Amino acid sequence: MSSHRFLIWIVCLVMLCGCRNPHHEEQTIFLHYTDSYQREVVLQKEPQRIVSLSPAITELLFMIGAGDRLVGISDYCQYPDETQKIPKVGGMQNINMETLLSLHPDVVLIGSMVSQEDVDKIEKLNIPVIALIEESDITGISTLMLNLGKITNQDSVARVEADRWQQTLENFRQHNVLRQGPPKSVYYVVGFGETGDFTAPKGSHIHQIIELAGCRNVGEDVSTWNVSREFLFQADPDIIVVRKEDMQSFCSLYPYTLLKAVKNKKVYPIESSWIDIVTPRNLKAIAYLQKITSE
Repeated sequence: MSSHRFLIWIVCLVMLCGCRNPHHEEQTIFLHYTDSYQREVVLQKEPQRIVSLSPAITELLFMIGAGDRLVGISDYCQYPDETQKIPKVGGMQNINMETLLSLHPDVVLIGSMVSQEDVDKIEKLNIPVIALIEESDITGISTLMLNLGKITNQDSVARVEADRWQQTLENFRQHNVLRQGPPKSVYYVVGFGETGDFTAPKGSHIHQIIELAGCRNVGEDVSTWNVSREFLFQADPDIIVVRKEDMQSFCSLYPYTLLKAVKNKKVYPIESSWIDIVTPRNLKAIAYLQKITSE
């Protein structure tokens, strides 16, 4: 090849390279994800900076080994203890957008309590939002683990933890098979007093907790959380479980003082965070109920 032809070839090559449109270059994508609201969310890279606005999601991220990626959480995310050192971005319905933006998150993970308005505000900041609606069934915790494993590229750890979760629930069931005698009836006080009486109906995660503890939920025959005072006194449960902050008030308030469990001092306080929402701490509630109903 002559020097003249070689020079022409070089010039053409340079021109071709210069004409390439960078926008046509294929971008790498880490994940296409369809969230709980059927929204298609694209993450360009594996998220290293995560903001969680759900207590359950926060706990599970720690369980699958991704808790160190949390750069921000909601005011309600208080478990595990490591959350005390993570910046708070407000409640689930009064998010501080300025603080959120300053944390430069790769993704914001939300539960069902965050409004569509706030989701729109976050997305206008060019921050991806993935909605993972909290499970109403405690067996569904494993599903949430697996989904978080996909989002954080912690699939193998999430699978191990999900299997462990299901096995733990099965161990509770097997333990109940060995228990002697009829199951004790349990009434969980969701609400009481002038506003009415409320307990956990069949189908709720609290109903599952009570059954996994080897007990009979007094609310198993009702379909709503609200029950009549007559219903409560007709059931007259063996055991009453109430949030520890409500214990003294409930036990001293007429006509609850006439209930068999109150008279027999079979009313037990419980940490509300163990039982009121679907979270890994539900296992503590199950173990606690097993203990008090075995006494």
